[in-house]
Amino acid sequence: MADRRLFQEIAEQIMALIREGTFPRGSRLPGERELAARFGVSRVTIREAEIALQAMGEVTIRTGSGVYVTEGPAPTEDSLPNVSAFELTEARSLFESEAAALAAPIISEGLLDRLDELLEIMSGDDPDNDERANEADREFHMTIASASGNQAITYVIKTLWRLRNELPQVRAMHESICHHDGSTRMQEHADIVRALRARDPAAARLAMRRHFNRLLETMLDATEEREIEELRRKSAESRARFLISANLR
Repeated sequence: MADRRLFQEIAEQIMALIREGTFPRGSRLPGERELAARFGVSRVTIREAEIALQAMGEVTIRTGSGVYVTEGPAPTEDSLPNVSAFELTEARSLFESEAAALAAPIISEGLLDRLDELLEIMSGDDPDNDERANEADREFHMTIASASGNQAITYVIKTLWRLRNELPQVRAMHESICHHDGSTRMQEHADIVRALRARDPAAARLAMRRHFNRLLETMLDATEEREIEELRRKSAESRARFLISANLR
């Protein structure tokens, strides 16, 4: 994948924290020194990220006062809801499991062959192929949704995939776990195709549901690990301050 400027990556991470509520709308961002320590980058990189966020309308830089998260425009009917990765995965489990069950008796051999081709793309080991594998994953699920023959379900699943790819906090969560569950995820997708080829609605529903249930469990584990690391970071900072204070006595 093309190299990205570090400040852009930090800006995306800060924006994800804003949208998940860690930095609430209207609040003041932590200072440059604290953010630099949090993300492991220089204060210059933090400053560049904040300038980028201001250009995007996400923050306002007030000289002598700090950087404040903007209140944000009022949502419109076309706005995507600010959902969590957990909420989205629960919704996908409900709709995509039923789509698989509906598709099983009627999916064509041509579409089944296409699912096999998409499995091959997703199984690639090339680290620079992440974007292509992600698009193959989307096409895999959308192919099954379309094969259900229910346009309303297809529309809902297409919208859920927009949330999956366009909400920064959701995209970040998926990117953080997808590099560690490749073989398991591939087996789950293969199980779905196997059930569809058997024309077994119950098995297709179950295979899809197992895929999402395992994904939810992985997300929970990743969240717990991140919270533990955050506690360790805060503990280390507190210990450092205590030692500095003790040495000054």
